[in-house]
Amino acid sequence: MADAPASTRPARSPRGPVRARRLFVAPSVLALLVLGLYPLIFIAAASVTESSLGKPFQDFVGAETFAAILGDDDIVASLGRSAVYAVAVAAASLALGVVAALALHGAVRRGSLVMTLLLLPLLTPPVVVGTLWKLIYNPGGGLLAVVLGVFGLPRDAIAPLSSTTWALPGVAVADVWQWTPLIALLVFTALLGQDPEIIEAARLDGAHGWRLFRSITLPAIAGVVAAAFFIRLVLAFKVFDLVFMMTSGGPGQSTTLASYVIYQSALREFDVGRAAVVTLLLAVLVTVVTLPVVALTRKLQRTHE
Repeated sequence: MADAPASTRPARSPRGPVRARRLFVAPSVLALLVLGLYPLIFIAAASVTESSLGKPFQDFVGAETFAAILGDDDIVASLGRSAVYAVAVAAASLALGVVAALALHGAVRRGSLVMTLLLLPLLTPPVVVGTLWKLIYNPGGGLLAVVLGVFGLPRDAIAPLSSTTWALPGVAVADVWQWTPLIALLVFTALLGQDPEIIEAARLDGAHGWRLFRSITLPAIAGVVAAAFFIRLVLAFKVFDLVFMMTSGGPGQSTTLASYVIYQSALREFDVGRAAVVTLLLAVLVTVVTLPVVALTRKLQRTHE
């Protein structure tokens, strides 16, 4: 019997490859549900109920907690303070990180060990970073006091962590010091991916220094730079360890960020409902602030492609 025409042969079932793909994806989906969806449902449920640390989901209160939180000037101020802090710290880290990456790119080509030295802050636990910078700022004998003494100034002339004006910038300096190497590493990786022939051709055409960076290097790494800024922005919103170790939210409320308010509400006052509401408000704030950065990152990546 002659073989059936090719057009009449039944197509192979794609179920095997589809099942294999589903099998490989299943652990990721399960992890996303356990680590992402369940906490979100828990927080949403706690925000509309009377919930304590030991007895969650008691009486339904609806939007009462939201109204109370939005009417609390200290908490609203902490949310605004978190947004300003995150944008400022991310911008400072980005600027310093790009400069460090450019310097690192040149140093590595000459066989330097600068990369290892720059990554040391990133490898240091946040608790240790907070303790280290608290000692640096100590007016009784810290590094800052020693430097002031060398210049003939009183050792306690500058005490950032005791000032309502300078305490948050003091925390920000420690934050920038710790996470700038991450930006430098990401940008450095992008610099390594540049086409050396294009760079050489630009140099032959007379492009050097700032002109070379602005016309050739920056357009090539703009997508990575924007993505690095997004990552740094999210990390800045999450800062807690440094505030806890260096200032405990003080003096006054000057360094009380939203993350610290969540800690106070949940683990000091045992008010899980209040902490859940602040968490949701912080999530909305992070989304509003980061959406333009995400849009810019996608636009730059499409342009480069």
